[in-house]
Amino acid sequence: MSKQIIERLHKALLQDGEMEDTLYEYELSEHIDYWKEGLHRDKEEFVFVVNERQGDVAMVLITNTGRLFINEKARKQLQLYWKGQYEKNIELLLPAMAKELSKGRLSVNGVKYATG
Repeated sequence: MSKQIIERLHKALLQDGEMEDTLYEYELSEHIDYWKEGLHRDKEEFVFVVNERQGDVAMVLITNTGRLFINEKARKQLQLYWKGQYEKNIELLLPAMAKELSKGRLSVNGVKYATG
C-alpha cells in the first residue's frame, strides 16, 4: 500500500499532478485552527499537511503569518520556499509521508529555518 501512496504523492508533488479540492474540504479544512496553534507554539515558519485517499491527494500550507495555501497553490508556495531544494526535500520526505498516510494519519510537516 505504501508504494502506491508514494507513487500518488510523487505524481502530485513532483510531477505537478492534480490535487483534489473535495479531499481538502472534507479532511483538512476542519483542522486549520489546530495546525495554526501548533505552528505558533512550536515557533515554525510554516506547516504543510498532505493527505491521500483512494487515489486523490490534497495539500495545505499555512505560514506563520496565517496565510493559507491550498493544493496546487500550496505546492507552488513550497517550491518557492525550497527553491533549488524542493525536489530533493520531497524525495526525502516521501517514505515518511506514505508511512503516516498508510496508517490512516495525515502527514503533518512543520518547518523551521536553520540559523547560524
